[in-house]
Amino acid sequence: MSKLVVEVLDASELRVRGGEGLANAYAEVEFDDQIQRTHTRPRDLHPRWNEKLFFNLSNPMELQNKTINVVVYNHRPEGGHHENFLGRVRISGLMVPFSESEALIQRYPLEKRGLFSNIKGDLALRVYAINSGNSFNVEPQYGLDEMSQTPLEDDSVDKKRKKKEEKVLRTFHAIGAAAPAPEQAFKAHHQFTENVKNVKVRADFAQAAPPPPMMIQTRVPGQIPEFGLTETRPSLAARTRYYNLDKSSSTYDLVERMFFLYVSVVKAKDLPAMDVTGSLDPYVELKLGNYKGTTKHLEKNQNPTWNQTFAFSRERVQANLLEVTVKDKDIGKDDFVGRFVFDISEAPTRVPPDSPLAPQWYKLENKKGEKIKGEIMLAVWVGTQADEAFPEAWHSDAHNLSHQNLSNTRSKVYFSPKLYYLRLLVIEAQDLVPSDKTRGILDSYVKVQLGNQLRVTRPSQVKTVHPVFHEELMFVASEPFEDFLILSVDERLGPGKDKSLGRMSIPVRDIPQRIDTCKHPDPRWFNLFSSSGSEEKKEVKFASKICLRLCLESGYHVLDESTYFSSDFQPSSKFLRKPSIGILKLGILSAKNLLPMKMNEGKATDAYCVAKYGNKWVRTRTLIDTLHPRWNEQYTWEVHDPCTVITIGVFDNSHINGKDGARDQRIGKVRIRLSTLQTDRVYTHYYPLLVLQPSGLRKHGELHLAIKFTCTAWLNMVTQYGKPLLPKLHYVEPIQLRYIDLLRNHAMQIVAARLCRSEPPLRPEVVQYMLDQDYNMFSLRRSKANFYRAMSLLTGITGICKWCGNICYWKNPITTCLVFILFITLVCLPDLILPTVFLYLFLIGIWNYRFRPRSPPHMDARLSQAESAQLDELDEEFDLFPSSKPEEIVRKRYDRLRIVAGRAQTVVGDLATQAERVQGLLGWRDPRATAIFIFFALVFGVFIYVTPLQFILILVGVYMIRPPRFRRRTPSVQVNFFKRLPAKTDMLL
Repeated sequence: MSKLVVEVLDASELRVRGGEGLANAYAEVEFDDQIQRTHTRPRDLHPRWNEKLFFNLSNPMELQNKTINVVVYNHRPEGGHHENFLGRVRISGLMVPFSESEALIQRYPLEKRGLFSNIKGDLALRVYAINSGNSFNVEPQYGLDEMSQTPLEDDSVDKKRKKKEEKVLRTFHAIGAAAPAPEQAFKAHHQFTENVKNVKVRADFAQAAPPPPMMIQTRVPGQIPEFGLTETRPSLAARTRYYNLDKSSSTYDLVERMFFLYVSVVKAKDLPAMDVTGSLDPYVELKLGNYKGTTKHLEKNQNPTWNQTFAFSRERVQANLLEVTVKDKDIGKDDFVGRFVFDISEAPTRVPPDSPLAPQWYKLENKKGEKIKGEIMLAVWVGTQADEAFPEAWHSDAHNLSHQNLSNTRSKVYFSPKLYYLRLLVIEAQDLVPSDKTRGILDSYVKVQLGNQLRVTRPSQVKTVHPVFHEELMFVASEPFEDFLILSVDERLGPGKDKSLGRMSIPVRDIPQRIDTCKHPDPRWFNLFSSSGSEEKKEVKFASKICLRLCLESGYHVLDESTYFSSDFQPSSKFLRKPSIGILKLGILSAKNLLPMKMNEGKATDAYCVAKYGNKWVRTRTLIDTLHPRWNEQYTWEVHDPCTVITIGVFDNSHINGKDGARDQRIGKVRIRLSTLQTDRVYTHYYPLLVLQPSGLRKHGELHLAIKFTCTAWLNMVTQYGKPLLPKLHYVEPIQLRYIDLLRNHAMQIVAARLCRSEPPLRPEVVQYMLDQDYNMFSLRRSKANFYRAMSLLTGITGICKWCGNICYWKNPITTCLVFILFITLVCLPDLILPTVFLYLFLIGIWNYRFRPRSPPHMDARLSQAESAQLDELDEEFDLFPSSKPEEIVRKRYDRLRIVAGRAQTVVGDLATQAERVQGLLGWRDPRATAIFIFFALVFGVFIYVTPLQFILILVGVYMIRPPRFRRRTPSVQVNFFKRLPAKTDMLL
């Protein structure tokens, strides 16, 4: 006999009737008149059971016709079930797989019993069917709240548990014999549940290792499981609502607290001289267990000041004494000056926003423990990553790095430079002096340069000394405006031979700004100087002149990202920016299963994260030589538009050993659109880090993130959906298409160059990867992905057409009759047409609410066609521009591109043919077809005029829904007539 297995894992955010506080929750499962229940979890609104319940399944073929009912109750001896009802879940047998490997953990929202029930929360279940030939080891599993002690528990409870400490291990085996009666099964399970309640677990086992967060895998149908999203439930203050209990969780509520021992070495005084010359080069060495850190040494200073902070992770501390030693830097062995030993158990705990701990003076001792001359000022305390000293501290995991390379591992916040579009209109020039006065000017053009940006106008059509250009050029400028706009008028003497006729330069800071759609500034005349002359201020008797109109456009948003997944749409001018509508919080928790990126060096991975939203970039600290880094850093952004995207990337730091020419390797990237997030909900998931390489798609690990979007202005957020995405000036005076990609590339280079000059620098390869520099490059894989995206959108239209065809051909007579009755009703009562349409849209939206996405979007390998991409396609995608491949490979790719383009050409030709046939109805290209059409047009016009419209619509409906016996297999007359109309395909060469 087969078995049905229902794994009841946990529930979250339960709500007790009347707001009575905590609940004694248990779950009761009913299937085929068999009832079993879990044990009770006392005083917990987020209970965890982790129990397997087995049910007899007599006939597996009848499972699809049965329902599994799971009800969650609040155990109360004095109350009935109706008073203790917390919610229920109904699962159809159609959704139950017949294999344990195919069963996934699903979260089901708890349903209400009545319309006015106050039910909230969800339930995690795993349901599957198995054969009776297997044996199962059923071990009692306990929730996390019983397996480990939380800081909120009293010490008295802990003492009682230690007194009753007992080790119990029980194993149950399912025997494939005759199944017991349902009543006996329920009694046996009830007795087992009562026995489980009396089992005590050793507290020291529970404290040895904290239990991992529960993970629930969600993936797209047809996608490889390892590329899917995994939901987690770590212990976060934002979810467990510890705000009133834990002072440090108010600002860091999306990350797990990590405790550090902070040691601030401030200064020393009256240190004894150690050299023969009477000088001293002191530095401080801190030693805690196996970790050792040193400050910088200061030359010839007996009263040194260091002001350096060290952070030792409490998880890795294996000693109770902190040894602080002052040494003298020497050529050979460093001399011992003095030391001080501090007991870390006496270190106070500091919780922000408390003021910094005041350092104290400590007398130095010699190796024998005797007081000597000299004192050192220290401050030692225990804190978390929310401490102000955390970003600049020297961390114990970077103990082998030099002070010069230590800055490359610190966490920082960056801001992109403020960008503007510079618009230049070259109108005309006058009184140019040609290089050869005898023949005049042949071709003249204007060349303009701003930084690394170079623009050239078209040659003037007026071949005189007064050329007219009237051409507009666009540039990207950044604050502070330190560059010069250099302009020169050149004469083209021949191929590759040009001669400058005059040049000038304008400081960008002197160019006026134009706000919004106000009037353009007036054109101005500028003097042109010879290339060999100077532009010093002196009296100019005669000079060539050029007329320009130039301004800084502050009403545009300078695009440095693609508009499809941009994180900011604010204009350059601060006076035109939208108000804030909310706050975005991001917690970068950890990563797991990263690939070793430094196998050649005998190391694992030095990983750090970079997040970009708006003009704010954040970078976490680099964790050295680990494949499972834990950052637990939290950052906050202001949100001005909900339809924006935040990008988080993971990289391997290649500059911690002083390698200047190395490039940080990319590990993966995640993009999350804010409009897909529910407000005030905490999303915690493991995101796959997928990287597409010439060798194929690879998963480099998983990134654990917690994200929360809080709306502070609901009305402003709702009105944003009716406003244009970009500022007004983008629509009033749109930028020319030939400039959009070029300007975006220049903006990206300016941002990368500016962030690269920070300390620690954000490398250009990191900025380019985060901003998707090569997004517009040709990719056959991406082309196929876009094609399938378009085809998937047409499936809805195809489904409607297929449904209409089934109605017309009477595939289901009952449905056809109902549709026909509805059609007659709408024809007779036309006022109900629009209300019926909008009512159907409302009902469809309500129905689809059950199937709404429960997780934020992520990189979809199946949608991107990355799983099925050929190696040759990927090699072409990663090729340089222009191509660096041999001629044979380039010819092969060109032939393949011709085949693809030929298919696209055929589709475009078919569309043009149908459009030309429509034009041919009245074009008299086929006189007989046009005469037939206009004759029937006249007849139908007179017929419709004398006949009521409702009667005509009923006739059309009866004709369209006529039974199959009145139909023929050949196309209709109308289709045949349309296909015979002429097109211009016969006129093509």
